Amino acid sequence: MSAPHFHEAGRGDVPAILALLADDDLGHGRENVSLEIYLAAFDRMKAQPGNLIIVGEKEGVIVACYQITLIDGLSRGGARPAQIEAVRVAANWRGAGIGQSLMQDAEARARAGGCALIQLTSDRARNAAHGFYEGLGYSPSHLGFKKSL
Repeated sequence: MSAPHFHEAGRGDVPAILALLADDDLGHGRENVSLEIYLAAFDRMKAQPGNLIIVGEKEGVIVACYQITLIDGLSRGGARPAQIEAVRVAANWRGAGIGQSLMQDAEARARAGGCALIQLTSDRARNAAHGFYEGLGYSPSHLGFKKSL
């Protein structure tokens, strides 16, 4: 089976991305505001260099997405990390190798952006995702914290 075609999302892709983000128990409960709010967030992201939403298409349908942010900092000798967020594959395409292709695309974009490492967080409830990431060589080396503001 061929890999999806991965490319930067356009504004018109936002509804399909939202459908992917809401396509599980965790996302269903938190992705429920008006489309205009998401479009404004998309516009803000597009204005930030190194902050991209990537979609994967197969047969003209968006089947996967992720956000990649290239972060400049001083830690680790000024190494540039890439942060990956909002990794999703459509439910009917899971298990078809799309997630692996997605992560390969993310790693290639991170390398091309001069990143020395790639990092991501995953909700504690996503046990299957944790095994998937570890199988790709990711290590659960840190404990993450979040606080709603």
